[in-house]
Amino acid sequence: MKRSRVNQILRESDDFIRSFGTILPPFAYWSPAEMKARRSEIGTILDRRLGWDITDYGQGDFDRLGLFLFTARNGDNADLKAGRGMLYAEKIMISRQDQLSPMHRHDLKAEDIINRGGATLAIELYTAAPDGSLDESLPVEVVTDGLTRRMNGGDILRLAPGESVTLLPGIHWHAFWGEGGDVFVGEVSTVNDDLTDNVFRDPIGRFAAIEEDEAPLHLLVSDYESWLGE
Repeated sequence: MKRSRVNQILRESDDFIRSFGTILPPFAYWSPAEMKARRSEIGTILDRRLGWDITDYGQGDFDRLGLFLFTARNGDNADLKAGRGMLYAEKIMISRQDQLSPMHRHDLKAEDIINRGGATLAIELYTAAPDGSLDESLPVEVVTDGLTRRMNGGDILRLAPGESVTLLPGIHWHAFWGEGGDVFVGEVSTVNDDLTDNVFRDPIGRFAAIEEDEAPLHLLVSDYESWLGE
């Protein structure tokens, strides 16, 4: 993705989020220069990969295959292993109309996916086989806002604004997109690890490769190592 396109998405996404009365935390709006200047203060932001995340899954077609995310808070994997401490994470996402977030599951992360507003969030669901692979023949059982739903593998769960679904690690394969318009999506989960805990059905990448055609408006989490040395 060109950096100019990333910057455009950042501006559009912030406007969309604000239209629902949500404001991102102060560090979201720091420039790269300010992040560098405050490097000694922001260890938690860097270590837990808080911040902006725009991905085309390495496929170069964000409008067709992509997702906007902002990680607002995230715990530590060591706490998760210990069973105490900050065991949770929260993301803000935008799933654009007909923009696919491809089929995947997680080994560790349990998550609630919440339609916070906008259009309908469509989620294609499958159940994992004992070896973790996607099994099209298995039925799917999920909890939506406290109610158990039983579906066939490959059925589409449609969430209207205010509705949510709980997806469990090692069980629920899922892909999703906005239906009828863009969707403001919330994710509340156990500790999030985007480096190692995304299992995709097809061999694709998690992060975008950036072509630097202009200066970054804000750094993405995938920029931290190259720009800030982490």
